[in-house]
Amino acid sequence: MENKIALITGATSGIGKATAYKLAKEGYNLIITGRRVKILMELEVFIQKNYKVRCISLNFDIREPNELENSMHKLPKEWHEIELLINNAGLALGMESIHEGDLQQWNQMIDTNIKGLLHISKMILPGMVERKSGHIINISSIAGKEAYGNGAVYCGTKHAVEAITKGMRIDLLPHGIKVSSVSPGMVDTGFSTVRFSGNKEKAEAVYKGLTPLYAEDIADTIAWIASRPKHVNINDVLIMPTAQANASNTYKKI
Repeated sequence: MENKIALITGATSGIGKATAYKLAKEGYNLIITGRRVKILMELEVFIQKNYKVRCISLNFDIREPNELENSMHKLPKEWHEIELLINNAGLALGMESIHEGDLQQWNQMIDTNIKGLLHISKMILPGMVERKSGHIINISSIAGKEAYGNGAVYCGTKHAVEAITKGMRIDLLPHGIKVSSVSPGMVDTGFSTVRFSGNKEKAEAVYKGLTPLYAEDIADTIAWIASRPKHVNINDVLIMPTAQANASNTYKKI
């Protein structure tokens, strides 16, 4: 394959899906991953039909090590030289105070946002180290910079992503591998719908009265980071909608 290969986790919706479109447009061959096989297959067909790139989909739950490893081991040899890894898969669940939180939700966030990121990185990094080439972009959050009320565990997982990103950058420095993070503020994707267990009324209220970021804004940022010259690494981007100052302060015209 002449085109560089990018792998995107959580590619079936939101930031992951927008990034798949953007990187395909930029000429990357894509490995897209996610849990929803029908959406994955539709995205794979759409990308190959509408962009002059190749695309392959891997269906697994990133929380399940055996599923992840089995899928990765099935990758054809010509797909092994992954140059760009977008660790996008992640979620927030619940908005309860810490003493009222749900253990199952906590474990799902920890297993997805932290363990999943680590596991797939561990699968791909040896090849990057061997080739002395590669770039990892971890999708963090404003929640990785500041904690806020009723979000302690989600904030904790994203603080972990921040620390892991910094540690990765140090460990991989001798091997010429870039490590970056993108930390968005409020992004209007399916994120809030998932957080509120499908309650669309609550999810829509989050963005009412302001213009949030959109998935395409983050995809554009990811593509820009990935397009920098070999001697340039963008360590970290904190990107916010104009109507949001920090994790807890927004201005709503309502």
